[in-house]
Amino acid sequence: MDRAGEASFPTLRTGSDRFSGYAWLEVPWRQVCWAHLKRDFQQMVDWGGAAEPIGTAALAVERQVFELWHRFRAGAIDRPTLQQALDPLRLELRDLLLGGTTSEHAKAAGRCTELLRLWPALWSFARYEGVAPTNNAAEQALRPAVLWRKGSFGTHSPAGSRFAERLLTVSATCRQQGRDLLGFLVAANQAARLGTLPPSLLPASHG
Repeated sequence: MDRAGEASFPTLRTGSDRFSGYAWLEVPWRQVCWAHLKRDFQQMVDWGGAAEPIGTAALAVERQVFELWHRFRAGAIDRPTLQQALDPLRLELRDLLLGGTTSEHAKAAGRCTELLRLWPALWSFARYEGVAPTNNAAEQALRPAVLWRKGSFGTHSPAGSRFAERLLTVSATCRQQGRDLLGFLVAANQAARLGTLPPSLLPASHG
């Protein structure tokens, strides 16, 4: 794995898709979602022409990456073994993308160039504890908010939007940490009324 410059970045990494709104994050801070990559590689296959062999080969790498990840999650291999097993796949995919940047298929060339720009973010899951190769956890956390918005037609004022975003954040965080949402809200309300220190959503502060 490429490790140059890692010491200058925090150990906390965040998983995401490649939405442009995340471009402000330094690439080494991110983990690009491999489930989205799978769809992108399949799209290259569907494009046909010069893009098809690139997508086919990339899908083969993706399958092996997930096989190794599932073995790691199951405890069948440890992290050093995972990293070692990923090394040849990393090199194979890098060579594939480098070759793809000069493809006669313009869309395929553009996608390969984009993925190389985000290269370190493809492999954060192999290096850092608590980082997964997909952003499924984030999407699952957002799902209740999306369903609420569809059912309630959203908010109609800046104050309403701020209230909703804060309450939904508290709800999702408490759910992820296994904390009682009502208890947290009661404690926060009491702290506001009494002028005392409010409860924190940070895991280390709980319990």
